[in-house]
Amino acid sequence: MDTADDLRDSLVQVSFAVTALLSRVAAEQDLSLTQLRVLGILRDREPTMAELATYLGLERSTVSGLIDRAAQRGLVRKTTHPDDARSVRVSLTTEAQSLATLVIAGIGELMAPLTDRLNSSEQKRLTVLLSNLLGR
Repeated sequence: MDTADDLRDSLVQVSFAVTALLSRVAAEQDLSLTQLRVLGILRDREPTMAELATYLGLERSTVSGLIDRAAQRGLVRKTTHPDDARSVRVSLTTEAQSLATLVIAGIGELMAPLTDRLNSSEQKRLTVLLSNLLGR
């Protein structure tokens, strides 16, 4: 394999490991992986349903059902957009914000064996490289 193949293979392997950890944390809180992603997205923003669909890479109708179920569970609230009554914004409830704190702690605990293999300098460098990879 060449360098590009090695890189792709490593990225895929890391993504599988991270997905497994995230799935485990989600299951511990009776959440699906997609619901966990919604919590992560809503942690620091209040997107419209259309924006949330874009973040998740899902159809609006799928996101609508997902958010309706989350609202029934008391995790999100929907509010009418002040500038456009047809547009609905989604945000976390206080209960979901507390849950997000638990989830973040759980993710940190499960990822520690991976990230602790790197010293502080390597962790900083990897953070920069991953941010560059994601275009941030």
